[in-house]
Amino acid sequence: MEPRGTQRYDVAILGSGVAGSILGAILARQGVRTLLLDAGSHPRFAIGESTIPFTLVSLRTLAERYDVPEIAHLASFTDTTRAIGPRFGVKRHFGFLLHHEGAPQNPREVNEFATPPQLLHEAAHLFRQDTDSYLFHVAVKYGCVARQNFRVTDIDFDGSGVTLSGQDGEYRARYLVDASGFRSPVAEKFGLREDPCRFKHHSRSVWNHVVGITPTDRLFDTVPENWRPPVPWYEGTVHHMFERGWGWVIAFDNNKWSKNPLCSVGMTVDPRRYPKPAGLTAEEDFHALAAPFPDVARQFEGIKPVREWTATGRLQYSSSKTAGDRWFLLSHAAGFIDPLFSRGLSNTTEALNLLAWRLLRAVQDDDFSAERFAPVDRLQQGLLDHNDTLVNSSYISWTDYDLWSAVFRIWAWGANAGVYRMQSALTKFRRDGRDSHFTDLEEVPNPGLYWPDHDGFADLYETMVKQCEAVEAGAVTAADAADLLYDRLLAADFVPKNFGYAEREVRFLNPRPKTLLKMVRWAATEADPVVRRMILGNGREAVKARLKGTKLF
Repeated sequence: MEPRGTQRYDVAILGSGVAGSILGAILARQGVRTLLLDAGSHPRFAIGESTIPFTLVSLRTLAERYDVPEIAHLASFTDTTRAIGPRFGVKRHFGFLLHHEGAPQNPREVNEFATPPQLLHEAAHLFRQDTDSYLFHVAVKYGCVARQNFRVTDIDFDGSGVTLSGQDGEYRARYLVDASGFRSPVAEKFGLREDPCRFKHHSRSVWNHVVGITPTDRLFDTVPENWRPPVPWYEGTVHHMFERGWGWVIAFDNNKWSKNPLCSVGMTVDPRRYPKPAGLTAEEDFHALAAPFPDVARQFEGIKPVREWTATGRLQYSSSKTAGDRWFLLSHAAGFIDPLFSRGLSNTTEALNLLAWRLLRAVQDDDFSAERFAPVDRLQQGLLDHNDTLVNSSYISWTDYDLWSAVFRIWAWGANAGVYRMQSALTKFRRDGRDSHFTDLEEVPNPGLYWPDHDGFADLYETMVKQCEAVEAGAVTAADAADLLYDRLLAADFVPKNFGYAEREVRFLNPRPKTLLKMVRWAATEADPVVRRMILGNGREAVKARLKGTKLF
């Protein structure tokens, strides 16, 4: 018997960050009685500020697939600035600089992957307190019932639903989505956290928002012009890498429109190499990690924090399962690896694309069994496992630039292939409105891999992982592993040529019209059939979009 006065909903969501608010907006827009509960309130500090192209196309897909156009406002720097305000950084590239202890940064040991302006809208560095608050208000606008500052003290499941109890109220729902993050009440209730965590990778982190940072490009004023990147370092996401660790610089003040003086900085390191020091504050720890690398230390010299520093223990955690009868762990409630490669928002939006339509049908059918959501569980576990091996391989590779450069290219092309694949489905959907274009993408042999349905890429990826692990074990040299991977990249008919994905001497992947034309010619004459269709099909659509004065991605 339900307590008198209990409020009833179809779906309750714990956590009103990006994941919870987007899902809440979608469900409410489609007429589902949705409750959005959060132990805190907006606006609030959050990290996870860097986007990748897959995140952007996924956001557009969610917006159009479920008729919530506001979601797409986060898919470009211009739209984010117009819809929310001039508080965001521009992201025109991924920048990587390898450092060695006691030595200035070698300008030959850098990589930059610029987003082609001919095809892509400029991405943004998201100022999360503003974007998260914006999405929360969108969810409420479409009909979500929101309750902030409500801490759940008890969760009780029975055959017909779940009762959520708090300090001053009680709610009843037919289904529960936990998007609350690491301290997931559902994970705690059912003992879902794996101990030990199954992931290979180990890292801890310390971070903050600061003012007074030296823009990255000023560190290298004396570098010859032909060694400098085509896009200034500070106009993108900067990764300072060193053996078993890296630091980030994500600027919100790197464009003329921004009125936000802040910059996000952090250091993420393997605690087995850099244990958390006793007796140091988090701020002292941050600067101590940067100190052995002269140019990294120079960039962070004189920064002033605007809030307390955050320092963590091991970042990685995993769950034995993420779907059960009448409950689901979404995004960071399920697990986490590392902020490297900016996978957090990307993984979230990819999971939402599989979860939302299943949840809408479950509400209609009154069937909330675990089996119904098993494909989303498989995806989330795959996303975590593949990100684990990618990040672990990267940390290993930072002992040798050539090995890292090969890992970088395999990551870059796999990530781009995933974007092309998703964009093709969105283009078809725009023509006929058939949802099957998206559901067809779900039947894949390698869920969670950037390019999940290409056997050749899956084999190349596994070769990369095994070679890096062999280097770590001392079974092969880094030079031999790099040579093998470059041989595979050059021989593969599914890896574009002339772009820089396979060309060892190319440090900056910055496609100009001539470069793109060469790649198109290669695709038409030498590429495997899947890649040919992928490149030529999206290329034609990009030209059409350009003629209309828009952009495809």
